[in-house]
Amino acid sequence: MLKKARLFALGASRPLGEKSAALLGSALSAHEERRFEDGEHKFRPIDPVRGADVFVIHSLFADAAATANDKLCELLFFLGAVRDAGAARVSAIAPYLAYGRKDRRTNPQDPLTARYVAQLLEAMVIDAVVTIDAHNLSAFENAFRRPVLHLEARVQMAERLAPRLGAAPVVVASPDPGGVKRAQLFRETLEKTLGRPVEFALLEKRRAGGVVSGDLMAGNVGGADVLIVDDLISTGGTMARAARAFRGAGANRVFSVATHGLFVGDACAALADSAIEKTFITDTIAPYRLTDAVIKDRLEIVSAAPLIAGAIRALCCDEQCR
Repeated sequence: MLKKARLFALGASRPLGEKSAALLGSALSAHEERRFEDGEHKFRPIDPVRGADVFVIHSLFADAAATANDKLCELLFFLGAVRDAGAARVSAIAPYLAYGRKDRRTNPQDPLTARYVAQLLEAMVIDAVVTIDAHNLSAFENAFRRPVLHLEARVQMAERLAPRLGAAPVVVASPDPGGVKRAQLFRETLEKTLGRPVEFALLEKRRAGGVVSGDLMAGNVGGADVLIVDDLISTGGTMARAARAFRGAGANRVFSVATHGLFVGDACAALADSAIEKTFITDTIAPYRLTDAVIKDRLEIVSAAPLIAGAIRALCCDEQCR
């Protein structure tokens, strides 16, 4: 049990926070959340934090109660409040960190919002930032001037998937060239988990004016179980497109695998596409936009709580927290 630590989980991240706290043999600390009619809010700790090592979990995704922008402000103001209240150390845990996809300039005078979010968090005088499977690891690490801890869900995903894979050949695929490194790392992890070779495949993807094109494929997927790996699923169109391409090339079964499920737009239809056997996702984002039928029949959720609990243990020094 972490005696001198305080663990808070804000808004919709509470279920994930409760799972993480339970793995630490602890409970979430009490806090107040008030949202006012004009859109402003007040979040404050109730349990004392003076001299404590404080960890704040808030996944920055939009839901029915708050936008990603709202949640970013909630996190910033809460971090400031615990610092003002005398916390010894303050760590921000954003399992899904908003604006991570905009990490480079693709047009003249483009914003670098990933860096701006880092600057906002650092302005709250935090001691560490934790996230899970950032869109671009190098950009995430370079954006911050504070210690960062990047967690990866690929071991948990590989362990969950391994029993589902039979004697057929297994191929890990990237749905676009930008995800090759991520998919290769997952392939290596799955290979160790299965104890047998796992092949690799890649699908071409070009985007211009919002239109996706490209049908070149590298790798042999004939008769294989194919796992399409990405960091997040937004509308699901990329996954469905890739799944149809691999099935058309003779794949046996196709699974989609991602850490973060935003599930916007026509995601329900994409996940229900017959080309996709099942989608594996973590609970960094609650799948509230999906129908109960899709969640039950087409989705399998792997908890990120063990990752978060392990990160808290790593950041919490023995002499300060036990």
